[in-house]
Amino acid sequence: MSARDKAGSAPESDAGPLHGGLDDDYTPEQLAGMDKEALNRLGARYDGVEVLHVDPPPAPGSGLEKQAERQVSLAFGLAGLFALAFAVVYFGSDWFLPDWQWTSDASGWSVFYTPLLGLTMGGALAFIGVGLVLFVKKLLPHETAVQDKHDGSQFDRTTTAATLMGGLDKTGFPRRKMIGRSLGFAGGALGLMLIAPLGGLIKNPNKGNPLGTTPWAEGIRLVRDDGSPIRPGDQEPGSLETVFPAVEGGNLAADAATMLIRLRPEQMAVLEPREGQADFGYGDYVAYSKICTHAGCPVSLYEQETSRILCPCHQSQFDVIQGAKPVFGPASRSLPELPITLDDEGYFVARSDYIEAVGPTYWNRERI
Repeated sequence: MSARDKAGSAPESDAGPLHGGLDDDYTPEQLAGMDKEALNRLGARYDGVEVLHVDPPPAPGSGLEKQAERQVSLAFGLAGLFALAFAVVYFGSDWFLPDWQWTSDASGWSVFYTPLLGLTMGGALAFIGVGLVLFVKKLLPHETAVQDKHDGSQFDRTTTAATLMGGLDKTGFPRRKMIGRSLGFAGGALGLMLIAPLGGLIKNPNKGNPLGTTPWAEGIRLVRDDGSPIRPGDQEPGSLETVFPAVEGGNLAADAATMLIRLRPEQMAVLEPREGQADFGYGDYVAYSKICTHAGCPVSLYEQETSRILCPCHQSQFDVIQGAKPVFGPASRSLPELPITLDDEGYFVARSDYIEAVGPTYWNRERI
């Protein structure tokens, strides 16, 4: 008896090689008339598949199957809950949860924010893995088989599709609704967890003009690093005081540091404010940004005899008498001046934010 006769499917005429199956052996109508199990067996025979051993899954409806189904569903459900917890922490920060800010001495919510993201994401991925392992181990049949490799044909494509669909049936998903629902829940939550961080990649970092604004605003007091406010009589003529806005974190803001300078009488006599900024000072006081317009270094070396402020990084010099105009070095733009006045208690306050961007000229490249 030939191999074809043993397969019980091919005619006795010379129709070609056994492996790969010939489209002439079975018409599309014949194949369409067979159920999935028959196509599965037929494809296996034509593909030379030999099943060596099969461990059947738990009997449908048995206590063992129900127990395994509950374990798998629990793992998938926990994966979904961890993924949702990740989304709550990620999206909830600065919404219905405290805002997260990185600082070297962080405390409270800022300390737990990143660890919570790692814990919830790790838990979601771990439980989805546990659920898949339990599902394969406890609810799928374990089969050992060998198969010869060969080229495919229409016959192979049809029977292979039936094999795949038969494999889906063997998983039990069509009748194991609880596992299907828990896996769907976990999959949806995991998808949300994985795409959530993409928001940080597409979010516009310039929202609110962060490069063109600082913490200074109308009515905000000028305070020292220790938080104490300043009155006009607190400084000697010719002195410089570094001040910050009296807001939370004002002394830590990279663009807020300001030099409050009290000019001497002879300096006031020759003072040449920039155009449109003649009223930015108050009396013999002027306030300029401490951030160099060349590379952003702190300028703080003030030589009152020459009325020049020196940047120690690249030796740019700014003339206080001429509205902090650069007179030496690589800086090409004057230090921005902060408009100041006094509040009802006689302390210095800002009249507004800086009217131009603070820091390197690069940020103002469209204006120069």
